[in-house]
Amino acid sequence: MGVRRCTCLGALVALASAPAALADTTQSTNWAGYAAHGSGVSYRSVQGSWIEPAVSCVRGTRTYSSYWVGIGGYSASSRALEQVGTEVDCSASGRVASSAWYELVPAPSTPIRLTVRPGDRMQASVAVNGRSVTVGLYDATRGRGFRKTVRRSSVDISSAEWIVEAPSECFSATNCQTLPLANFGSAAFGAASARAAGGRTGAISSPLWQTTKINLRPSSRRFIVNTGSGPALGIATPSELQSSGTGFRVTYSLVPVAGGGIFSASTAAVRAGHIVDPGR
Repeated sequence: MGVRRCTCLGALVALASAPAALADTTQSTNWAGYAAHGSGVSYRSVQGSWIEPAVSCVRGTRTYSSYWVGIGGYSASSRALEQVGTEVDCSASGRVASSAWYELVPAPSTPIRLTVRPGDRMQASVAVNGRSVTVGLYDATRGRGFRKTVRRSSVDISSAEWIVEAPSECFSATNCQTLPLANFGSAAFGAASARAAGGRTGAISSPLWQTTKINLRPSSRRFIVNTGSGPALGIATPSELQSSGTGFRVTYSLVPVAGGGIFSASTAAVRAGHIVDPGR
């Protein structure tokens, strides 16, 4: 099967060793940001905003980055994820390409015809009502947006997320590899909130649910990028939440690695990841 744009459900993300119910920090090979979840909590909507980053490219190295909000996908048993966001990538020639998309896993991502530029303030939302999923993306800087409702056979409403991601390239539904993360500098999220069943609404840090901070820490040569001065691993670290609990910043940085070939990715990239239990 050829490469297709989709979410790879599988070992793209690994939880830290602490049980999810007790953890407030975890590590991932492709997600950075925050997730809200909790026993008995189901989510009806999520929203948030971010400033579209201006990525820094290095000629000869393709790199990728996505920014999104979503519902579902955090649980190890999840087989669905509803999300909407943007992507900023670097081509091998050093050119920056921005795009917008939505994805209802396990279906592949769908492009959104919306012009997005670095510095634009993006506002995103996902709402689930029964089997109907409504995704919205609005460029407040340009005054243009997108909204669509799609009916799905299955959805996951067990978590809500605000994420910067290293996208993945999938050759099938179960055969995926994470792509090198683009140097996005930093990405600021704000106006973040979620609404649970029963109409309860809260910020990321709401006592209505548990909040988990997710650090992106790749651990394989597959994630090596060429910085021009040697191979390195691109990592992403979210800040602590603002006092309001509705905002945070994710910062990119490099960790040098010794030796190893440079991972060469194709131009195809896909969305999102799926958190799995340790050792899977």
